[in-house]
Amino acid sequence: ESSLQKTSTCSSVNSSGIFVSPYALNLSSFTKLIKRLQEKHPEFSREEIVGAVQEVRKMNKGVLSGLAISAIEEKTSAIL
Repeated sequence: ESSLQKTSTCSSVNSSGIFVSPYALNLSSFTKLIKRLQEKHPEFSREEIVGAVQEVRKMNKGVLSGLAISAIEEKTSAIL
């Protein structure tokens, strides 16, 4: 039982209540990405930006890992 607890992976729910997989994108990278997109697109809410990033993830077979942050930013901007 205790070995299961040690190997379980932490996941989190961000402030928008959206589940963030620990495998999808490093949380600090995710935060930086959202911040950069908010600066680039101040007319959109954080929730709209997070939704667009989730759309990019869906288009990339459900993952963001393997994509450069700049590529994610470009694709998200195109959606917005």
